[in-house]
Amino acid sequence: MRKIFLVVTAFLAASFLASAQIDYAAIEARASVVLQQQKPGLRADFANIHIMGRITPSLRFRFRHRLTKPIYDAKNPLNGTDILSLTWDISPKWSIGGGKQPIYIGGYEWDAAPIDVYFYGGFCNYIQHVYALGGTVFFRPREGQELLLQVGHSPLHGGDLSRMDVGLGWTGSFFPWWKTLWSVNWIDDYYHHMMGYVSLGNRFEIGQVAALELDLMYRRSLTQKKAQFDGGAVAKLDFRINDKWKLFLKGSYEGNGQNVDENGIAYDLTVPPGTVYWCGGGGTEFFPLGNSELRIHAAAWVESVTKTVSASAGVTYNLDFVKIIKKYRK
Repeated sequence: MRKIFLVVTAFLAASFLASAQIDYAAIEARASVVLQQQKPGLRADFANIHIMGRITPSLRFRFRHRLTKPIYDAKNPLNGTDILSLTWDISPKWSIGGGKQPIYIGGYEWDAAPIDVYFYGGFCNYIQHVYALGGTVFFRPREGQELLLQVGHSPLHGGDLSRMDVGLGWTGSFFPWWKTLWSVNWIDDYYHHMMGYVSLGNRFEIGQVAALELDLMYRRSLTQKKAQFDGGAVAKLDFRINDKWKLFLKGSYEGNGQNVDENGIAYDLTVPPGTVYWCGGGGTEFFPLGNSELRIHAAAWVESVTKTVSASAGVTYNLDFVKIIKKYRK
């Protein structure tokens, strides 16, 4: 039955894409040599199919599928597919989207494409789901500012798809050098703890030379009468030497006091109670072509829970077929 489903899906997708305007269609891949105390070796981190375009001038679609993940999981039927969504631009100010989407939680580490991240802080490491079925309403009051309301499956549903997430988000800026990804989320987990998240992602830019991303988060169960601290911070500094070389430093801290219910079950299912987690490191990126099509990286980091030191070196490429076709048609 699953093979029949995949064949039918592939046929419908081919028919759909044949009538659509494809703006971006690429194979994205990253392979790394990872040196780690427990498990050194060569691995293929990512191999993605990523397609974006329009069916009509006002109807956009996006599809990103990981070839390095199992297609199906009992707790996540579209396990291998990160994004499968349609967005209707009703007007210049309003849009509605639906399908499998990134769960909107503020912060630049969370927002980054996984293929561009070499190591994560505690929250992103421990979260169960980053993408989920849902719907989003977007409102753009003015250029560069966007408000959104998203309703969908909880990132902590644990296989119970009746658990939901409601998120309010703002993407914008205070000044040209200060950009923001802020959100407030109400998240129901499979213990009905109803978590509240406040996440403030900030990006400070110094021209084209340097950028500092600073994410701040606070978490608390809305059913909890008295709470100890539960939250963290992630900071990443990028320094661009020229069009081909970039250096970065990154560090994160997560702390969770003894936040458990009367049965001893953790309120927060991402960072365990009593945990203090930190990680830090840095690295360099080299772009031989002077663009994002080919990237060579080297990075090293240490994290506190397992006292593990890791190092990674590898190559990432982005083979955009649309760009190639346009280039050779000229």
